[in-house]
Amino acid sequence: MDILYIVVPCYNEEEVLPETSKRLREKMRQLMDAGTISPDSRVLLVNDGSKDRTWEMIRALHKADPLFDGLSLSRNRGHQNALMAGLMTARKYADMVISMDADLQDDIGAVDEMVEKYHEGCDIVYGVRSARDKDTAFKRGTAQSFYKLINAMGGEVVYDHADYRLMSRRALDALAEYGEVNLFLRGIVPMLGYKTGVVTYERGERFAGESKSPLKKMLSFAVEGITSLTTRPLRLILALGILALFVSAVLLVVFVVQAILPHAAENWQLLSGIRALTFLLVFCTGLILTALGVVGEYVGKCYMEVKHRPRYHIAEHLHAGSREFDF
Repeated sequence: MDILYIVVPCYNEEEVLPETSKRLREKMRQLMDAGTISPDSRVLLVNDGSKDRTWEMIRALHKADPLFDGLSLSRNRGHQNALMAGLMTARKYADMVISMDADLQDDIGAVDEMVEKYHEGCDIVYGVRSARDKDTAFKRGTAQSFYKLINAMGGEVVYDHADYRLMSRRALDALAEYGEVNLFLRGIVPMLGYKTGVVTYERGERFAGESKSPLKKMLSFAVEGITSLTTRPLRLILALGILALFVSAVLLVVFVVQAILPHAAENWQLLSGIRALTFLLVFCTGLILTALGVVGEYVGKCYMEVKHRPRYHIAEHLHAGSREFDF
């Protein structure tokens, strides 16, 4: 039987962790009893530098039940790095790994179908939301705009999919070859190219605690996704620059024509010229600042990448012991 690991990044999740661990324990025991997964399967809880009792609770879970492994990062490194740390640790022991958030919004019941699709030959199985009826109109609109914008900019992401997915060890080995520091797993995983499947589920409300994705963080995540996957924004700047030159040329022609008009239209010519000049000045200033901002974003990413700094440091690993693969 194949070994399944469920990787769960945790940041200040003391309120929801007892219920999350309870439901995950029930699901894993159910799969083991049915002979679907190996008894060596585990739940790996990754502490991303939490400031509350999250790591203390993970320690207690591990001590009480060998089903739970724990991984603690030396400091908070963000959701994507915490998830990557869990995936790279789990691939040493597992044949397949499922990643999910700790807030219980992802339907744990979808795990059965994910494992089934793995046994059918899928190396990657995406958990995709079946609907967004529970979202506010603003959140639904911004989410749809995000996916459309990423795809329009040349990135490849699965619509209505976050980080709830199954990956085989072969897929994880391929993911390990992607060494960029600026991680956007939703865009990197589709690049792997292995056989994929989709499982739809209804996303629920957060069980307890506060959302870790406020608007500011969501906007930052969107920028991270676009600039990590494609250089098309830089090409867009070039197109806007050409457009600005064209507008300037048209206005120059207008000014020349106005200069040779009869003296009676002098006041109108002056007013029109001031308006056009003001528009041109504001337009070009905005274009220049936008261009500098976009180019600066890419330069900053290059700066971070060439440093080759590690994505994370592991402070502690609680492991009950199971088969480990050689690399």
